[in-house]
Amino acid sequence: MNTITRHILTIPKSGRKVHYRRCGSGPALLMVHQSPRSSAEYEALMQLWGEHFTCIAPDTPGFGQSDPLPQDDGKDPAIADFADALCEFLDALGVGPCPAYGFHSGGIILVTALKRQPQRFRCLAIGGYAIWTEEEMRIFGERYLPEFHPSNYGEHLTWLWNRMLEQSWVFPWFDTREEARLSVAHADVARVNQAVMEMLDAGNHYRAGYGAVLRAPRDIPAVGADVPPCLITAYNGDPLQAHIDRLGEMPTGWSAQKVATPAEHQAESLAFLLDQAGEGPSANLAEDRSEGWLELDGKLIHWKGTRGSDALVLHGPAEEMDDPPADTLAIDAPGHGQSNEFDDIEGAIRIAAEELGASRILWPRPPQGDPDALYPDLTPDRFGQHLQRAWAIARAETYFAPWYEANAANAIPLDPSKLDPAALNERALARIRAAGAARRWHDTLTSLHGAHE
Repeated sequence: MNTITRHILTIPKSGRKVHYRRCGSGPALLMVHQSPRSSAEYEALMQLWGEHFTCIAPDTPGFGQSDPLPQDDGKDPAIADFADALCEFLDALGVGPCPAYGFHSGGIILVTALKRQPQRFRCLAIGGYAIWTEEEMRIFGERYLPEFHPSNYGEHLTWLWNRMLEQSWVFPWFDTREEARLSVAHADVARVNQAVMEMLDAGNHYRAGYGAVLRAPRDIPAVGADVPPCLITAYNGDPLQAHIDRLGEMPTGWSAQKVATPAEHQAESLAFLLDQAGEGPSANLAEDRSEGWLELDGKLIHWKGTRGSDALVLHGPAEEMDDPPADTLAIDAPGHGQSNEFDDIEGAIRIAAEELGASRILWPRPPQGDPDALYPDLTPDRFGQHLQRAWAIARAETYFAPWYEANAANAIPLDPSKLDPAALNERALARIRAAGAARRWHDTLTSLHGAHE
């Protein structure tokens, strides 16, 4: 199976950071995700298509781990800004004309980019292309993108879980009429949880990216336009399948068709991309030297800092790394933050330190308390209750140490800044991401310090 690697690239002109995933070999293929998701949604597809292409999937601005676009004079960026940002990324990456794939809003961004700079693309394969009526755009504009901010007691998490879950039941998510029902309804906990976590990464920035897509002009290039070819497909159950009939006349080399299944959509898209892609390997792709991911046996460890620094700084269980001080390094411990889980946590960290050139590892002490109580089960469940448990812990640990001992004897000085909803959100997300590894990291640290005492 092809390994997916992850990278950070700073755009020279703006200083904006873009996170991207890469997989496979051969000609470069740009893959643009839908909103409000991230490039993580393409991981399975990248491993398949990596047999034919060097798949490059950036997080669009404000989503995943990519910086948002600036809001000049308080105005939200337009779809042209997202399209131009994509082309800036290709420039900084060092990729010439290439084929590209986008699903739903990813397709809107790509078609906009193609209309503005057609020379950058060999072809496009699009999954579902929205052609909204004026009335539909009015309804979406009024209700589809509510403000999304952390609330003191985690009420936003209840809304978010159900919004993401029910988006597969009815479309749009707020339309509970029988006529709005979808045939692809599910209650797949893993799928819902991934979408929820990606939305939490984006926060209220989701409104800028998603809003730009919803406000975008609904026109495709004119019939006589000199543009690269494009294939648009939509499968049964996709709410945009009916929009195939709204596309009207298209330029030479453009076609649209309805297909039966997601697998058929992917197969048709791949065949089209292969037919149009051309030959030759991808370019050497640019990336930052102060942040990245180490690949160890097909798994990744996220790091920041100056390679070759003396010290490697580590965080505690259920936490994530901070930006390291000058002339040091830091990593997300295995299974925490943006690092994968490893069976041998200590061994993975020691290898990472060696790879990064650090001669010292600063092992933190584990927090005081009963590990069984410190790290309760946060496995995602059908009703999203794990989100509320993590939020409640984030509040409790501001009042007591250990957090589960809610009594006067275990009270700690209150710091109002730690009860700010943004700070609570950061700690709750860190705990959720580390749910499968926090206890093992605690036990590793206990063993390490016990061996030296």
